[in-house]
Amino acid sequence: MASNCSFDVVSEVNMQEVDNAVNQAKKELSQRYDFKGSKAEISLDKDEIKIIAEDEFRIRSIIDILQSKFVKRGVPLKSLDYGKIEPSAGGMERQIIKIQRGISKEKGKEVVAAIKASKLKVQAQIMEDQVRVSGKSKDDLQAVIQMLREKDFGIELQFTNFRS
Repeated sequence: MASNCSFDVVSEVNMQEVDNAVNQAKKELSQRYDFKGSKAEISLDKDEIKIIAEDEFRIRSIIDILQSKFVKRGVPLKSLDYGKIEPSAGGMERQIIKIQRGISKEKGKEVVAAIKASKLKVQAQIMEDQVRVSGKSKDDLQAVIQMLREKDFGIELQFTNFRS
């Protein structure tokens, strides 16, 4: 087989599902007995989720609610980058959770290094926020996919654009 086959390694998040999960968490927050009379709130702004509550315990409870909604909606929890809890106005506490989309340069280098260490006859190159893997054999590409699934890079990986 003389033609090259390729696929892309990406890390994408369905923002519509994130929005749905945040809205479901807001609804549950308004209905829960332990949050009655509380000023706790969740808001989604572009690529970050802001949580505001009276204390750290309530922030942790809100994060538990949010994570359960994400799991139900199929949003990978690895795509969330939790900031530290910091004081906010009016004696409140705030935490910002960034939603990671795309593969950063550092993570891309880790992925490429892992592919090169596998000694398979494929080439990997970083293209903006994704990694393209190409080779002559589909079997080698499938072996790369299997190897990447077994490793933990700290981000959720998807494999798209498989061309033969």
